[in-house]
Amino acid sequence: MEDYIVRATAEDGKVRAVAAVTTNLVKHAQEIHSLSPLASVALGRTLTASVLMSVFLKSPKSTQTIQIKGDGPLGGIVVVSDSKANVRGYVHNPLVYLPLNSEGKFDVAGAIGKGYLNVIKDLGLKEPYIGYVDLVSGEIAEDIAYYYAYSEQIPTSVALGVLASSDKIIENAGGFIIQLMPGAGEETISYIEEKIKNIPSVTGLLKEGKTPEDILNMIFSERNLKIGEKSPCNYKCNCSRERMFRNIISLGKEEIVNILEEQNEIETQCHFCNMKYQFSEAELREIIGGKS
Repeated sequence: MEDYIVRATAEDGKVRAVAAVTTNLVKHAQEIHSLSPLASVALGRTLTASVLMSVFLKSPKSTQTIQIKGDGPLGGIVVVSDSKANVRGYVHNPLVYLPLNSEGKFDVAGAIGKGYLNVIKDLGLKEPYIGYVDLVSGEIAEDIAYYYAYSEQIPTSVALGVLASSDKIIENAGGFIIQLMPGAGEETISYIEEKIKNIPSVTGLLKEGKTPEDILNMIFSERNLKIGEKSPCNYKCNCSRERMFRNIISLGKEEIVNILEEQNEIETQCHFCNMKYQFSEAELREIIGGKS
């Protein structure tokens, strides 16, 4: 199944929902970062969350950054997405390992530990929007739901899943976000809570061959579900030699000269795709106005 995201409404527009399958982009992230199974699940959930949340970015040039920082051995997670559901990300410790938790699952909460979640939205305005919340569980889905409730005052349910084996095989990944719009009553809230409580896991449903549309139908089949636009989602890095060169120049002349006194080139590496870029002493000295 190709990765894609689908939008929907229910209850005559009083509920909006988005669901996605993200198996291939999570596999790609696991491969380029050489992630342990536990790190794959943690990053995969966050990539999936970012893909889903990107639907709510209204401007074509908007971007969104999710930062998760904890005191656990994973260290932290950074994921960036744009309004076209292009996503990229990394974890601080890609080789993290912990025993399975009490439920026999990868211990994402233990890997992240206690900490905070930042959501930074660059909407093309003078200043970005920044939302900050403490982590409530470290399992990521609950933390994203809490962010929406606390920072944006939108009642939200989030489900995220990555099915990975102990030998680093990503079997599937996906998730959904459901949000209540103004006018949704208590009966609607109770209905959604009951449905989500009884629905199988996202990874279980994907393993059965269910699509994002099928999952939304399982929740809203009796509630005037209207499936909307369907679009692809991809792991895509926007790094370039020019961008990396600007980053080096931003270090300043003194710092660059100090580096060149110890080595005859500067090598940089993109955190998001691990691409390496080399810059020679000659081209750097030409820019900073020095002499070789």
